[in-house]
Amino acid sequence: MKAGAAVASLLVLSLAAAVFAQPANAETVKVYAAAVAKEPLTAIAADYEKATGNKVTLIFDTAGATEQRFRADPDAALLITTVPLIRNAEKSGALKDGSITLLGNTVAGVAVRPGSNKPDVSTPEKLKAALLAAKRIAVSDPSRGATVGTHFMKVIEALGIKDQLMPKITFAPDGLATMRLVMDGTVDLGVSQSSEIMQASRDSMAGPFPKDFALVTEFSLWHRNQMPPGAAAMVARLTGREGREKLAADGIVPPAAN
Repeated sequence: MKAGAAVASLLVLSLAAAVFAQPANAETVKVYAAAVAKEPLTAIAADYEKATGNKVTLIFDTAGATEQRFRADPDAALLITTVPLIRNAEKSGALKDGSITLLGNTVAGVAVRPGSNKPDVSTPEKLKAALLAAKRIAVSDPSRGATVGTHFMKVIEALGIKDQLMPKITFAPDGLATMRLVMDGTVDLGVSQSSEIMQASRDSMAGPFPKDFALVTEFSLWHRNQMPPGAAAMVARLTGREGREKLAADGIVPPAAN
């Protein structure tokens, strides 16, 4: 056999071995999740794929958009979003015959670019001063179902500064996009979930909202009671000890720690 033919044969054999090495019944698990869980969920999914040979498709969006897109996709297996959204969908019958598992809580906070001066936002008066002093502010878009964005609009209304702030607010698609604007210096302040801030940089957090305007958001996993083995295995990995540790490390505080 000539050298070129031998090499070609080896390549064919290698490709065939790679194909047959894949699990015969490999599944694809499609997950819709609020952007708040992107970094830990991506890591958990990678571990799951290595351990099982299955594949995970992750789709991230705001909490509200995530729930809507999950319901519109017949191939969707798992949903991660806020507890109120899930409960409301269950109550209306939009989600049914499923189970909910609390993953953890986040808090709304104010972020700055690492190395910048951090404003004091510990009281309503100091938060108001910090917002008025900022030239540019980013927050997730409330029109897309963003939990923090919706809350922030209520806060600045209560502080009496909505008209002054609106011209300098940039509405980002979600909290991750908010933090990208903070990190690259496009805006002076970002308002986002603590987990999204921590995933961008632990040095970015200026502080949580003051007690009067505190926002604690519960995030849960929802899945149908009848699901394929691959989805069930992903649920077990996500809600097990290692999965919860990854979530906690990125700011999604588990129920036991609250």
